[in-house]
Amino acid sequence: MDELKGLLGGAGRQLFDAAGQAIAGAATEYLGNVINEIFEKKQSDTKRVLPSISNMKVLGERGSGVRTRTDVQDYYVLRSQCLENGSLFEDPEFQAVSSSLMFSRRPDRHYEWLRPHEICENPEFFVEGFSRFDVQQGELGDCWLLAACANLTQDQKMFLRVVPEDNSFEDDYAGIFHFRFWQYGRWVDVVIDDRLPTYRGELIYMRSSEKNEFWSALLEKAYAKLHGSYEALKGGTTCEAMEDFTGGVTEMYDLKDQTPPNLYAIIEKGFQRNSMFACSIEPDPHVTEAETREGLIRGHAYSITKIKLADIVTPSTSGKIPLIRLRNPWGNEAEWNGAWSDQSVEWRYIPDEQKEELGLNFDNDGEFWMSYRDFTRYFDRIEICNLSPDSLSDEQVNRGKLRWEMSTFEGEWAIGSTAGGCRNYLQTFWHNPQYVVHLEDPDADDEEGNCTVIIALMQKNRRSRRNMGVDCLTIGFAVYRVTERDLAQKPLKMNFFKYNASVARSPAFINLREVSCRFKLPPGDYLIVPSTFEPNEEGEFLIRVFSECKNSMEENDEEVGVGEIDDRVGPDGINRGGGRYIAPDVPVPSQPSPQRQAMERLFLDVAGADGEVDWVELKRILDHSFRDDLPKSSSVNGLNKSYANQQNAANYDGGGPEDAGGGLLAQLCGLFCKDTPFAEAFGVTSGPGGGQDGGNANGNLQSQIVPIQHVDQGGTGFSKDVCRSMVAMLDTDQSGKLGFEEFQTLLTDISKWKAVFKLYDQDQTGRLSAFELREALHSAGYHLNNRILNGLVHRYGSRDGSIAFDDFIMCAVKIKTMIDIFRERDTEGTNMATFSMDEWVEKTLYS
Repeated sequence: MDELKGLLGGAGRQLFDAAGQAIAGAATEYLGNVINEIFEKKQSDTKRVLPSISNMKVLGERGSGVRTRTDVQDYYVLRSQCLENGSLFEDPEFQAVSSSLMFSRRPDRHYEWLRPHEICENPEFFVEGFSRFDVQQGELGDCWLLAACANLTQDQKMFLRVVPEDNSFEDDYAGIFHFRFWQYGRWVDVVIDDRLPTYRGELIYMRSSEKNEFWSALLEKAYAKLHGSYEALKGGTTCEAMEDFTGGVTEMYDLKDQTPPNLYAIIEKGFQRNSMFACSIEPDPHVTEAETREGLIRGHAYSITKIKLADIVTPSTSGKIPLIRLRNPWGNEAEWNGAWSDQSVEWRYIPDEQKEELGLNFDNDGEFWMSYRDFTRYFDRIEICNLSPDSLSDEQVNRGKLRWEMSTFEGEWAIGSTAGGCRNYLQTFWHNPQYVVHLEDPDADDEEGNCTVIIALMQKNRRSRRNMGVDCLTIGFAVYRVTERDLAQKPLKMNFFKYNASVARSPAFINLREVSCRFKLPPGDYLIVPSTFEPNEEGEFLIRVFSECKNSMEENDEEVGVGEIDDRVGPDGINRGGGRYIAPDVPVPSQPSPQRQAMERLFLDVAGADGEVDWVELKRILDHSFRDDLPKSSSVNGLNKSYANQQNAANYDGGGPEDAGGGLLAQLCGLFCKDTPFAEAFGVTSGPGGGQDGGNANGNLQSQIVPIQHVDQGGTGFSKDVCRSMVAMLDTDQSGKLGFEEFQTLLTDISKWKAVFKLYDQDQTGRLSAFELREALHSAGYHLNNRILNGLVHRYGSRDGSIAFDDFIMCAVKIKTMIDIFRERDTEGTNMATFSMDEWVEKTLYS
């Protein structure tokens, strides 16, 4: 109540007190409404309304984009705990130690971490509000951050989104503060304590011009925590910080070599859409922040705070001149001293009323005006941050501000899967993620009927890992015009890129956090392919498209599902691709046959009394049967090695597939059928080179198979996981074993997958390039999107980006099992299924 009466002022307090004594019932309710109106008007007058932020995450929360070392920190919970305990918050995740300052070296002097009330008397978060003059640079080389902070203060809604108003040194003070930053598509809440690094009692980094104002110093600390240390903020581009403050997308223009002729119009349109601007001059390689004769600082970031076509009247002429207002974040007398600088003679030609409209002052505050012509002459680079649509309030739109239309996607470059490299690597380029953008209407003021579109590619989480030696990848993108016929294929394959040139591309592949470019394109469909320069460079990214008129964007990727088996691989598992290898055919006759009877007898002999095989027995059979497909370093698990070598020579030295021992059935059953009526059916004969007389190499099976208890259940042959998964794939009663019918179905599947593997294993190394996994699984009848493929490659790919035979089988087993589980529940074919928690855990755990 005291706080409310304070906001109401003297007259309001008297009214409030009188009402409390004299009015009851309905009158009290009426007065309450009046008070609320006064309160709301007071809030409106001061424009201090805290904006609501959608999809807010807490630093370290799943999906926040940034992981922390310990538990997720909730500002309100932690503050309440400190207030209850009567203690001041000390942040365990960003401690008051030297490693929070620097990661590459030790500090050269002793810095003391002090709270604001230990630095000065009566500390305040804001002193008479906030302004661009509250931002003063300290010893840290983060002028790029300060320029963005100065720009941020120009828009109250955006400022209060980053700097919440519930930060205070008065109400509920507990030494804890929080700030909000945009990180890769999400807003993240960062909690800090208020211990700040000082030297001899003075702040060493960012500070306010008011000695007892601390919002800017605390904001810098929160930003340092987000990236791991203060040193991580040394060197950067203003556009990076402006994006983190707004969620916008930035452009950079070189004012020396590539200044677009319509740059002033671009800047003008930017101010219409509330864009933020910064500029800089190339540094002097010999002098840090050297000052030019004109009073400008090299290697230093300036913020652009206003642009104006000013009326000018001279004795000889009249008209308009484009002027630009800039600010040096040092906030001192280091200002431009040329035409239109403070106190320059040019101002006499500007009418007094326009000077007042410009807010002209000649203080030594780091802010100055200059002509657009001089700006492009003396500055080397301009950065523009175009704000996302949600950054503008309805009030701003009603006042004439315009919104961009925006589409955005998150993606990943995964080694061996979607990290295809640039167009120079045609064989793998098409494996990169692909996105289709539809531009509907041309710009309202474009005479040629084109659309303005800004494409921005941002790599994620690189600055925060600088202390681990992680640098930015070299990234870029290409844009292709596509038709509906082209888009019938998802994704577009190598031939499209081989025979079609790009219509636009990023200016260069460069190792910045973000690469962006503005284009003028006719309405239509366009394919964007973001990539690293080299293949197999792993990272996450965010791609965004801004346009003046409406656009729509989607990923050009396959829908997950089951399709037809490749024509070159028949349903019987035979490789029909014309190669030298023919996959074995496992017959499934409608009538009993000698082969089926022999196979069943064999199975029952191996299975034992229960008539089923478990994963260990299955592994022993498969390791022998597919010994030539497993990595060459693997010994044959469960069978005598010398025997396996002799069998390999007997079966595969004959020169052709016809001599390969009758296929998989013969490989499995031939061993068990010697000296039986079924021996001839499986191509097993006696005599030299092929039978029991050949040095007794093919002696009794039981003498060749290692007893179960001695089987190496570890690292050779098929893995335990793949064998267990094969059993689980067909084990409907969850007994952990397979019966004969299930076993026969499994052999048919393995036969098909082996034929597919051979089809793509052109060099017969027993391994596939991970880049071939999509096509191989497609040939097996499975359509998968990039996210699933990335998961498979992460899970089953080797460090050199290849897939071994048993890992390929594991991929196929997993996919088939999960699709079967889903289809069993999706009885109406709606591509939707519902599982309870226990059902889902049961199904996925066993599979």
